[in-house]
Amino acid sequence: MAEKVLMKGNEAIAEAAILAGCRHYFGYPITPQTEIAAYMAKKMPKIGGTFLQAESEVAAINMVYGVASTGMRVMTSSSSPGISLKSEGLSYLAGADLPALVVNVQRGGPGLGGIQPSQSDYFQATRGGGHGDYHMIVLAPASVQEMASLTVKGFELADKYRMTSMILADGTMGQMMEPVSLDFEASQTVEKPWATTGTKMSRPHNIVNSLFLQPDELEKYNFERYERYKRIEETEAMCEEYMMDDAEICVAAFGIAARVSKNAVDEARKMGIKVGLIRPITVWPFPKAAFAKAADKVKAFISVELSMGQMIEDVKLATSCKKPVFLCNRAGGMIPAPEQVLASIKEAAEIGGAN
Repeated sequence: MAEKVLMKGNEAIAEAAILAGCRHYFGYPITPQTEIAAYMAKKMPKIGGTFLQAESEVAAINMVYGVASTGMRVMTSSSSPGISLKSEGLSYLAGADLPALVVNVQRGGPGLGGIQPSQSDYFQATRGGGHGDYHMIVLAPASVQEMASLTVKGFELADKYRMTSMILADGTMGQMMEPVSLDFEASQTVEKPWATTGTKMSRPHNIVNSLFLQPDELEKYNFERYERYKRIEETEAMCEEYMMDDAEICVAAFGIAARVSKNAVDEARKMGIKVGLIRPITVWPFPKAAFAKAADKVKAFISVELSMGQMIEDVKLATSCKKPVFLCNRAGGMIPAPEQVLASIKEAAEIGGAN
C-alpha cells in the first residue's frame, strides 16, 4: 500500500504539479489559494525550477503564455477575482492552442465578495472565461487526493489536446487537510513539434499567435478547434455515480457539495427513499451521457451548489428537461448542510412520488 502523507489541498496541488514535471510557476497571492504560491516559492528553487511572484495577475498569465509556447509544463493559480483578471490571457492561450494548467480555488463573489468557499465561478470556467469561442478542460476535485491526481491529469490532458486545463476547486478543498498518496507517475513524453524551442537552422520557424486578420482563416481555426472539443466531449467526460442503480431521485453535486450530498443520500436511504448521486469530475466536458441515462429512470433531479444556481443549467440541458430539476443551494461562502440537502430530497420525493 502506498504511503500517505497529511497535506492541505493547496499543497497537494503544488506537489503534484512538481511530480507532473512542472518547473515554471507564475502567480500572485490571493486567499484562499496563497499556499500554492508559498509552496512553489520554497520548492521550485531547490529543483532547478522557476518561481516568480508577478506584479499582477495579468502579468502572471502572460508569463504562462510565454513558457507554454516553448512546450514546457507551466501553471498559475489564483482565486475568483484573480481569475477574472487572467481572463484575457486565458483567451490568448486558447487562441494560440497552448497547453497550460490554471488553478482556481474559488471564493464568494461577485466583486471582491468574501474569502469563504464558493462554486460561483462555474459559468466562468465552463463557458470559457474570456472572450471568443473556446473551452477549457475543467476538473472539479472532491478530496485532497483528487486535488493531487487531477492536477496530474490536467497537465496530461492539456498536452494531449493542446489546450488549457483548469482545476476548479472551492475554498474548502484548498484549505482542508486529508491523507494523500503521491505515488503516481505522470506521462511527460508528448511530442510538441509546434513549440518555439529554437530551430538550430534544422526546421522552419514556429510561430505562436492568436491574431488572424483574414476572417476565413480565423473561422477555419475555430471550426477545427470545435472538432477537437467534440472528441473531448466524447472521450474525456468523467463522473462518479453513487447508489444510482435503483435511484428514483438523482442528486447532482461536485466538490464539497458532493461530499455533503453523499451524507444526505445515505440518510435518505435509511428512510427508504431511493436516491443516488452523480458527481461530475469534469464539469467541462460535462458528463452528459450519465445524466441522460438517469433521466430515463429517475423522477426528479436536485442540483446542490454553492452558488445561486449554475450547474443546474447543464443538468437541464443534459437531461433535455425530461424530469423536473430542483435547486438546493447556499451562496456567499455558505455551504449547504446535509440536513438541507436531505430536506430537498424529501420534498422532491413527495413531488415526484418516489418511494
